[in-house]
Amino acid sequence: MANTQAFCTSAKPELLSGIHALGTTVIRAGTGADTIKGALYLAAATVNASTTVYSATNEVPNSGSYVAGGLAFTNATPPSSSGTTGFWTPSASWTTGSGFSATAFDAILVYNSSQANRAISVHTFGSQTIVAGTFTLTMPTNDATNALLRIA
Repeated sequence: MANTQAFCTSAKPELLSGIHALGTTVIRAGTGADTIKGALYLAAATVNASTTVYSATNEVPNSGSYVAGGLAFTNATPPSSSGTTGFWTPSASWTTGSGFSATAFDAILVYNSSQANRAISVHTFGSQTIVAGTFTLTMPTNDATNALLRIA
């Protein structure tokens, strides 16, 4: 099997139901954004549209500052819209820190650790193998054409 980029099917109704607060909210009891994390997966994993929750199975092992469950995104920019497209991108970059080592990984699962580790989306990239280095994932521009999540 292989990792496949997708907006997780289970996240679609959850988003419409208000389960995921990607920005500040006054609808739910809290007014702050949820904690959104990214977990890296080995190329041998199978994370895709049918992924419903974070799982440690086939996740990149602990190394450097990377720990099981991945790293939190800085949720600095709330969701927005332009024309008929709603969009959201977390922090501009996400990094594992120095001393990170991992063999053949090619996907990141974006999930909501504030809401029972529910999966939001899977993003794939070219297979990476790092030995005692730093992995930085640079986020796309937060606009209606390029944002990490876009609903048109």
